[in-house]
Amino acid sequence: MALSDHLRELRARILKAAFVLLVGFIVALFFFDPIFAVINDPYQKAREALGAERTMATTSGVAGGFILYLKLCGIAAVVGTSPVWLYQIWAFVLPGLHSNEKRWTILFAVIAGPLFLGGIALGYVTLPKGLEILIGFTQADLTNLVEFNEYLSFFTRTLLVFGVAFEIPVFVVLLNMAGVVKGKALGAARPWIVIGTFIFAAAATPSTDPFTMTFMAVPMIVLFLLSEVIARLNDRRRAGRAINAGLSPDEASPLEL
Repeated sequence: MALSDHLRELRARILKAAFVLLVGFIVALFFFDPIFAVINDPYQKAREALGAERTMATTSGVAGGFILYLKLCGIAAVVGTSPVWLYQIWAFVLPGLHSNEKRWTILFAVIAGPLFLGGIALGYVTLPKGLEILIGFTQADLTNLVEFNEYLSFFTRTLLVFGVAFEIPVFVVLLNMAGVVKGKALGAARPWIVIGTFIFAAAATPSTDPFTMTFMAVPMIVLFLLSEVIARLNDRRRAGRAINAGLSPDEASPLEL
């Protein structure tokens, strides 16, 4: 395709994604109360566990409520329509890939999507406990008045960290497929990777308790071990191809006894 054709296709993809986002935003306007309840629920559970007041504040001025209304609906539209606009990005890149690359990208997309959603779900489940511990540090003579916009940023960052953390094993397999990382090297570095995973989980989780850290670290370690197994199998497959690469059809391949 000529450059002008690529630019026209890019424009068409962007317009389709923008239209879908607009439709998602309009739909989210009618479901503001359930969206707000989903985001507000972890904070309310944490406050109930502490037996404290369950109010939050917004300091955005007179138009604070309206801005909050638009912000939550925008976030819901981006998340809810993500399969569509991500597909538009992938469809724009797809014609430049070889057939085997297309097959691998589809496979990794099928795996990476559920892993990301699983990480977000785990982060949402553990968030109330983390908030309970953090709010519990407030002194008895003080009132912890949480500003909702700050809480929304904290909520979004926490779930995003959990989702991205579950994608790390996928990137490990991709590096192995590219020949950058070997399965044997992963096995040799396994103890340090386990320690590093717990350190990462301790720094990434919102609270300082060991339970939230463990909830994040243990699935990451299991996924890493699975990625190591896949990497070793892939290395063995490559080694077998290299051994048999120079053989004629009538020549027997060496056997590993």
